[in-house]
Formats: sequence, C-alpha cells, structure tokens
Amino acid sequence: MAILPISLGVVPFGVIAGAAMVESGIPPHHAIAMTIVSFTGAAQLAAIDLIDQTAPVAVIVLTAVIINLRFMMYSASMAPYFRRFDALTKWLGAYVLTDEAYAISISRFRNGDLSIHSQKWFYFGAAIPFWATWHLSAALGVVLGTSVLSGVSLAFAVPLTFIALLIPDLNDRPTILAALVSGGTSILLGFFPFNLGLVTAVLIGIAAGSAFEQRSTTQSDRTAATDTGCETA
Repeated sequence: MAILPISLGVVPFGVIAGAAMVESGIPPHHAIAMTIVSFTGAAQLAAIDLIDQTAPVAVIVLTAVIINLRFMMYSASMAPYFRRFDALTKWLGAYVLTDEAYAISISRFRNGDLSIHSQKWFYFGAAIPFWATWHLSAALGVVLGTSVLSGVSLAFAVPLTFIALLIPDLNDRPTILAALVSGGTSILLGFFPFNLGLVTAVLIGIAAGSAFEQRSTTQSDRTAATDTGCETA
C-alpha cells in the first residue's frame, strides 16, 4: 500500500512516455519493447527526445547512461540488505529498481522494523506493482497516441514527479550543493545541442557535491586528530 499513491502519480508520466514514442516515429511494438527493456522513465524520455532530434547514437547512449548512474548508488545502498539472497532475486531486484521503490524500501530497511525475509517481500511488493503501473500506462500512451492526448496537458507531471522525489533527499550540504550547481548549470548551458547541457550539468553537479563532501570529511578528520592530540597532551 505504501507505493500506491506514487504509482497513481506516475500514470501521467507513463502515458506521456508512450505518446512521445509514437510521436517520434517509433513503431508501437518497438515502443512497448523499449519500455520493457529499458524501464527507466527519465532516460527513456531523454532518449526519445534525442531520437526525435536525430542525435548521434553515441550521444543518446551517453545521455541515458549518465541519467541512470544514480542506480549504481541505489544498488550499493541496497546491497547489504540483499547479500543473503540468491542470484535470481538480486537480478530481478535490480531490474525492477526505481527511484520510488528505493525511496520507500530503504527508509523501512534502515528503521530495522522488518526481518530479512520481510525486507525482500516488502521491496518486491513495492517494486513490482510500480513496474506494472508504468508499463500499463506507457502502453496506454502508445495506444492512444498524441491524437487523443494532444489537447490534454500532462507534461507537468514529469517535473513534478521528480521534484517530489528530489526534495526529501536534499538533507545535507553536499546534496543541496550538487542540486543547486547542476540546476544552475543546466540553465546556463541550455543552448547546447542534443541536451548536452543537461548531461554536462549533471557531471558538474556531482563533481561539486563530491568535492564539498570530501573537503568536509578532511576537515572533520583534522579536527578530530587535533582534539585527540590535545587530550593526549
């Protein structure tokens, strides 16, 4: 039930993705196959936009990879809770991993109120319904196409969905700095072709946040070492 409100909120997002694929000239069966294989809304929409602009394949792939780098961090965070499970469970868990399923599951896992067995079923109980909702809504967008949806303004759902996911994660200075730097840089570099300004902004934001975190950690270590030396003296 925890995933239900978010699943309902992603329906417009999926419909937009399905309709956008049809509009860009992708055949319906290829569009549905792309949704199933990639299963990543943000990268999928970015790839569709670049395909529509006839961008080079290398640019499309690079953009999708960079947008999806966050899943490496999600996987690393989830790994301690999945290390006892078999390979099939891990592979399936990786495939259905989303921002929404991760956010809901990791908060429950860290609270420690679920057993190891319960953690597994809680995660899949959140991830699989979301997976099904996304594919059904994307298929609906493919079937309806832009002819039916042309007068319906659903584009607002995409930024609102990611804003709702982003805001709770802005809980420390490095993350806030990374968000501000990447957001500001993407605006400044908006004139870049093929959305390369967005890709560049993401890399710069990550670098800024990482550098700030490293600097803070170094200063903390120095302070701790100084305090230890004073106490020893």
